[in-house]
Amino acid sequence: CKNVQWKDRTSSQSVEDLGSLFEKRDYKDRLRTLGTKSTLSLRLEQCPQQLNNPFNEYSKFDGKGHIGTTATKKIDVYLSMQMTQEKVHPMTVVTIANARVHDLIGLICWQYTGEGREPKLNENVDAYCLHIAEDDGEVDTDFPPLDSNEPIHKFGFSTLALVEKYSSPGLTSRQSLFVRINAAHGFSLIPVDSLKVTMKEILQKALKKRKGSQKGSGPMYRLEKQMEPNVAVDLDSTLENQNTLEFCLVRENSSRGEESSEEDPPIDITSVQDMLSSHHYKSFKISMIHKLRFTTDVQLGVSGEKVEIDPVTNQKASTKFWIRQKPISIDSDLLCACDLVEERSPSHAIFKLTYLSNHDYKPLYFESDAATVNEIVLKVNYILESRASTSRADYYAQKQRKLSRRTSFSFQKEKKTGQ
Repeated sequence: CKNVQWKDRTSSQSVEDLGSLFEKRDYKDRLRTLGTKSTLSLRLEQCPQQLNNPFNEYSKFDGKGHIGTTATKKIDVYLSMQMTQEKVHPMTVVTIANARVHDLIGLICWQYTGEGREPKLNENVDAYCLHIAEDDGEVDTDFPPLDSNEPIHKFGFSTLALVEKYSSPGLTSRQSLFVRINAAHGFSLIPVDSLKVTMKEILQKALKKRKGSQKGSGPMYRLEKQMEPNVAVDLDSTLENQNTLEFCLVRENSSRGEESSEEDPPIDITSVQDMLSSHHYKSFKISMIHKLRFTTDVQLGVSGEKVEIDPVTNQKASTKFWIRQKPISIDSDLLCACDLVEERSPSHAIFKLTYLSNHDYKPLYFESDAATVNEIVLKVNYILESRASTSRADYYAQKQRKLSRRTSFSFQKEKKTGQ
């Protein structure tokens, strides 16, 4: 507390002098002073951008304001659509733990747009998917994208990549799946779209691929796992539940090893031709896709002994800035997989050829029209099925171990979170 002493005024001042001390001023015409903008001004300027963000509905899944109060998950997201220099640095996103993968994709798009990143995104969230990525941002192509309907806390991955889907109708990014059906007259490969297909559909395709398919008056057939004779497969179950891709077609009321009956449907002549011609040499003129998405024209030669990749000599446009493609020869025993990756339209499709090179599995990507690509994929898979390659067996065993580790890691994370 401070005491202030009152004193009488000793000097006298006129009314005009006193009025000048509190002179009225007009601030409407005052010139704006130049200088740095305040934080509030900057926020107000950014406000229209936030209001016009087409992904605003996903901002509610942002977990930055909920850290410590609600379960959140921090994820580094690599953005495949950005320029080469920018895509090497991930964007860190914090999401609430109960968000779905679809919600996380929307949140990533919302934060991406709010930060003013380029190029601008497609306003349809369904145009994007999330892939597992390595710590350096490389997309793990051995696994499909995360299911958009699954909760994000189900997955234990802290590094993901946002990848743009192609909007062309009928496009699916998938691994080629072939079910091998053994029978008395040989074997055939049945292509399937996914592991969700029922065994009844596979049986119908197997019979349709053979002459004299199952009719009401003809003999009935069942499927057995190749390693479990005399045990019929439940036709209502899915391929995913079988844990194998090799089956045997057996006539009802008989067992394997019995002599084939005249009533047995002989294998379709086209299947015989596929099997026999798969080992015959055939060349295809296609394009090879390199890491930076530029392509070079090559001649792909496929036979039962090896796969040869020879560059087409006239490649002025490709070799002007890039190193000329060197010839590659791959022994068939080193081949591991041949998968259809994308089928955008009848005029364009992409497939991946994986082989063993210096104790490492190396993928090569090619593109051509869909008919050529499907012919190559089927031909190589017939070769793979007819050869007992240790390289291929080790490759699939490694993939299975890798998947098991990741599934186990995800389960441990869920268990830890639930405690």
